[in-house]
Amino acid sequence: MPKTEKSKVVCAAGAETGLTSASRRDVMKRLAFAAVAGGLGKAALCQSTATPVLNGYPKLASTGKNPVQASGTSPIVETQYGRVRGYVRYGIYTFKGIPFAADTGGANRFLPAKKPTPWSGVRSSMYPGHVCPQTSFTTNSGDEYLWIFKWDEGVRKEDCLSLNVWTPGLDNGKRPVMVWLHGGGYTMGSSTESPSYDGENLARRGNVVLVSLNHRLGVFGYLNLAAYGEQYANSGASGMLDIVTGLEWVRDNIANFGGDPNRVTIFGQSGGGGKVTILMAMPPAKGLFHRAIVQSGSFLGAVTQERSHEMTEKLLKKLEITGTDLSKLQRISADQLLEAGSNWEISSIPPSEIVDWRHSALLNGWAPVAGNAAIPDQPFNPKAPECSANVPMIVCTTLNEFVNGVDQPDCFKMTEEELKAKVQKAWPDKVESILQTYRKHLPGANNFQLWSVIAASSSRAMSTLQCRLKAEQKAAPAYCCRFDWQSPVLDGRPMAQHGMDLAFVFDNTAKFENMTGDGPEARALAARMSEAWLHFARAGDPNHPGIPHWKPFEPATNGTMLFDNECMFREHLDDECLKITSV
Repeated sequence: MPKTEKSKVVCAAGAETGLTSASRRDVMKRLAFAAVAGGLGKAALCQSTATPVLNGYPKLASTGKNPVQASGTSPIVETQYGRVRGYVRYGIYTFKGIPFAADTGGANRFLPAKKPTPWSGVRSSMYPGHVCPQTSFTTNSGDEYLWIFKWDEGVRKEDCLSLNVWTPGLDNGKRPVMVWLHGGGYTMGSSTESPSYDGENLARRGNVVLVSLNHRLGVFGYLNLAAYGEQYANSGASGMLDIVTGLEWVRDNIANFGGDPNRVTIFGQSGGGGKVTILMAMPPAKGLFHRAIVQSGSFLGAVTQERSHEMTEKLLKKLEITGTDLSKLQRISADQLLEAGSNWEISSIPPSEIVDWRHSALLNGWAPVAGNAAIPDQPFNPKAPECSANVPMIVCTTLNEFVNGVDQPDCFKMTEEELKAKVQKAWPDKVESILQTYRKHLPGANNFQLWSVIAASSSRAMSTLQCRLKAEQKAAPAYCCRFDWQSPVLDGRPMAQHGMDLAFVFDNTAKFENMTGDGPEARALAARMSEAWLHFARAGDPNHPGIPHWKPFEPATNGTMLFDNECMFREHLDDECLKITSV
């Protein structure tokens, strides 16, 4: 039998114990038992005679060139409610989860947001705040969809009114400020749900201050209780008034983060674009922003008083609450309220494969309600709002929007018969003329790609209408664009889908690599597109040397900038197509 080498261990008591090298686990057990028995002091002094004694506690690693810097003493910024401490990442000062209003739960439900309670000392602000309670948007999603979007649904709680700030400097830099409003319609989402929303790269590229915020959504933000008391007069617009409160925080505090409160751009995509559209029609928001960008969110309308009252009555009936005991609405749990408000019969009308943006307020169910002091009139219906006449705009859509091939590996095998059947369902009297017109406009498109663009025509039509209404004011300009870039991921099936443009606007193709592939073409386009957004935030004009001259929109020519590997400005781009698919 081979010999087993022994090592000598000297203990504090002076005893010598011979242990085989295979008994390491026994040594650890003995130390653990010694600690429990109160003998750790002696056990810890046991050491191999071959091992040198440590010269004190290990030194702290150097932080001199680390890309992430975080300390208990910096960076610290003073706000009107107290001091906040963030961190620095690659030279960008970052603060997350800063409260801009009080908890909206319990007795504060459906009421205007209240100021947060000031705090003493320094508040750690390094992690995103809570997300408004909402139903999960990933539970029934496909594998490919979840993989490309990399959603983060966050922690849900009614104490959700917080914001995040990225800034290149904590000085008197008076940098342009860009305030991001997240998508998800008016019922889902958050400021940190997607890696594409991260503001670090855009802040660095453009020397701007980037702000994103959370607010009330769904039934929590848009239940219209105006019929039950003056205190609820604007409850149908609570979520939008939360955003106004956030913009007031920007006005009052952003200078301490190196920003200019007199150069604020609001921008958002999908539901976030809809929120931008509605803010432009809100007198309480006037003067809080100076430029506006709508991406795939030209929802030119809000819920009517009649429709909202109908939804309210159905909700109260479901919860067995009467007008004489309305306080029960503020006592039930958030989960109970969410479940009742998520009922399909209450919240929306059945959807079709084509998202008809002309009736988006009904499709969204719980959404901002017009006809009150917060939103007096329908936004951009029938004309552009007067209270934002001097605010320039960018209005953008994507080529393919909601119809794409994610989780449909055989989509590009669509037959001619299948294509005609889909067109027939939406436009029964125009099948051949629609296909002929769109094929002329998009030569080389396969049947599924052609159907995708046809199905997205309502989105494109509403974006040009919004630009037209803005231009007809003859005040501030509108700039129209379309994002056409086709992702190479998954054999090209994502196409230029709804949300594809986000990584390019934020210069985040690397963070959103499952969607973009993060190749050289994607990075080059991200540079061109993000620079357009940054130039617009800086001076109200998106033109820069990296793109062709971008003219303001004129109703007679429908001029549109196309963002693709080769950017182009085109007049009368798709007039014939939009005309034939209009209803």
